[in-house]
Amino acid sequence: MAKRDSFSGRFAVLVALIGSAVGLGNLWRFPYLVGTNGGAAFIIIYLFFVFVLCTPIVFSEFLMGRRTQANTFGAYKKLAPGTKWNWVGLIAVISALCVLAFYSVVGGWTIDYLIKSLTFKFTTADQGTLATMFRDSVSSVWEPIIYLILFLGFTCIVVAKGIKGGIEKFSKMVMPLLFVLVVAIAVNSLLLPGSSKGVEFLFKPDFSKVTADTVLNALGQAFFSLSIGCGTIMTYASYVSKKENISITASLTSLFDTLFAMIAGLAIMPAVFAYGISPSEGPGLVFITLPHIFAQMPGGSIIAIAFFIILFIAAITSSISLLEVPVAYFKEEFNMSRGKSVIICFFFLLALGVLSSLSQGVLADVKIFGLNFFDLFDFMSANIFMTGGGLLLVLFVGWKLKKSDFMDEMSNGGTLKIKKWFLEAVYFIVKYVAPLVIITVMLANLIK
Repeated sequence: MAKRDSFSGRFAVLVALIGSAVGLGNLWRFPYLVGTNGGAAFIIIYLFFVFVLCTPIVFSEFLMGRRTQANTFGAYKKLAPGTKWNWVGLIAVISALCVLAFYSVVGGWTIDYLIKSLTFKFTTADQGTLATMFRDSVSSVWEPIIYLILFLGFTCIVVAKGIKGGIEKFSKMVMPLLFVLVVAIAVNSLLLPGSSKGVEFLFKPDFSKVTADTVLNALGQAFFSLSIGCGTIMTYASYVSKKENISITASLTSLFDTLFAMIAGLAIMPAVFAYGISPSEGPGLVFITLPHIFAQMPGGSIIAIAFFIILFIAAITSSISLLEVPVAYFKEEFNMSRGKSVIICFFFLLALGVLSSLSQGVLADVKIFGLNFFDLFDFMSANIFMTGGGLLLVLFVGWKLKKSDFMDEMSNGGTLKIKKWFLEAVYFIVKYVAPLVIITVMLANLIK
């Protein structure tokens, strides 16, 4: 049997994991959730969930992947042989495919808008014209499908080249660029007249605006941003050395993901306030409101190009990690070559992506449970597969996996000097707190 591919070291692991976590959730979803949920109060609740609840869950996914050195299905099969737990691993595979079914369409939109920025299409400050441009772009038949094919094709090429030669190499190249560009745009936004109101909005909490929905949105964003429940962390961790410190690597992933989201907020919200735009514009913020701001901003054409490069990199690094989940599954469970696994995933995702794309236009009236294909894949991945997979993951680690195995993996067989109280606290959260919180969220979403 051929030796399994792996990451070359801690930096490689970190840039790949951060690339997986940093995605459209940080640039597209985070700013508009902040805008619609009371600003800094939402951020405080979000930070609490990221570091107190979600990071211990990340530890759990990480230790399962590294301990088994297998895909998500194989990991459960190795840790609980002869049981049905391996089907939880299959849920992660389905979840990753479900996310990619609509995420790839949005990834295609980022290519479309990057090309538009490079050809200086954002020269009008008329928001109505920009809204029409966005609506026409996403609802047309062939244009978004062409961009979907380009986005999926690029993702598949990187994954087909393997861990060291593809994912690691690409992540090392683009992640530093991503952070440099987003910091540059944030600095530019902070220098705009009137930007201080945006900073105040982000960092001055108003808890009077906090509702039950605010708490649910903060927890949902924490899950979504860190890609919990869709197998990306477990799959990447399976390519990590046994010498790696899980608590440090996973904590740094959460930290940099959160840091990027905060910098993205500073890149967007001060500019939104400087030009008198409502901070609660919703998902249209990135594709309608920001081009409207770029058109009025000094040097806005260059800023627009930089921003949509950021958006594309964030989208592609996340899609690469999502694609690796089913590719690893097909490769290892069906003894396929990496290339063949990638090709199967490409055509399957292309079919689902075309349905998602057309549901913005000619198939808009085709509904399943009252949702078009795009919204259906979004809803199923966020509310069923990711949350359900996350719940089953913590139940497995907390109640099925031996506590001694948990402690052994977290401490690298006792070779790492980690405080016992810290390990006990993490285990307590995974075993008791996380399941109750996830069940509460699932019930609240079903009631909504």
